[in-house]
Amino acid sequence: MTHPLRSWRRLALAAGLALAAPWAGAWEPSKPIEFVVPAGTGGGADQMARFIQGVVAKNKLSSQPIIVVNKSGGAGAEGFLDVKGDKGNPHKIVITLSNLFTTPLATGVPFNWRDLTPVQMLALDQFVLWVNAESAWKSTKDYVDAVKNGAPNSVKMGGTGSKQEDQIITVMIEKAAGKKITYVPFKGGGDVAVQLVGNHVQSTVNNPIEAESHWRAGKLRPLCVFDTKPMPYKAKLTATQGWADIPTCASGGLNVDYLMLRGIFMPPGVQPDQVQYYLDLFKKVQALPEWKEFMDKGAFNTTSLSGQAFFDWLGKNEQAHRVLMRDAGFLAN
Repeated sequence: MTHPLRSWRRLALAAGLALAAPWAGAWEPSKPIEFVVPAGTGGGADQMARFIQGVVAKNKLSSQPIIVVNKSGGAGAEGFLDVKGDKGNPHKIVITLSNLFTTPLATGVPFNWRDLTPVQMLALDQFVLWVNAESAWKSTKDYVDAVKNGAPNSVKMGGTGSKQEDQIITVMIEKAAGKKITYVPFKGGGDVAVQLVGNHVQSTVNNPIEAESHWRAGKLRPLCVFDTKPMPYKAKLTATQGWADIPTCASGGLNVDYLMLRGIFMPPGVQPDQVQYYLDLFKKVQALPEWKEFMDKGAFNTTSLSGQAFFDWLGKNEQAHRVLMRDAGFLAN
């Protein structure tokens, strides 16, 4: 028979826990948050991470600071493996781009996006075909004709890394034009834009945010966007053009389209309330007027997903990249 006093103590303890539960605070970071960028400085992922770092601090959205750390080695494998290996650490997040898919497929590095904890798609990023403002190529057709009619490899395309999204798009252009292009890899999108400004390459497929300042300065010319429809941003960035004025590549006879993920992941083994903290944090960031300005400036596709919808999107796009890289001959043996 259970002693009445013991029964009372158990009931009192249970009641106390029930009363305490609604007052228990949600998880919050207790030390600085490491924000890993698996790419070089100056590129689109780096710019977005540092923008988030700044607005979170400015608007006091987190009790702990965010520290951006670039880990670009091995086409981003350094960053992904670091996060994968830090199981259960809720004080680390990583911003992802297409190397989330391309790096393991191209190198065989022991990593897959399922090794991490998906948090949220923040946006999708566009790609634009850029040439130097002094180039004789004024349209997509001019560029495609130059590739088609020139000697093989006579046109130089600058891009970020090897066997990643920039080179995948370059291979897609080659297939459409029926002629090889010389692809020149650089460490990051910022460096790629500078190389085009200096006429060290003849074209790039930089993200809008990576080339926007050079376009404003009259140094670069956009020919087309690799999407199925023009971008919606109508504000003029130059005297005559805004993002919405850039035609689709398909409209100029180049039937190529490609969008890139800007998403957030955490290490494996984190708890649901820790994931929820970052979902809430990014919801606050996306509600800021500064976020809208950033989206406008970078001409992002503002699609945002989390939960099962994000998981499903990741699986579908992993398979799409596997097909693209197989067709390009980029899959690891």
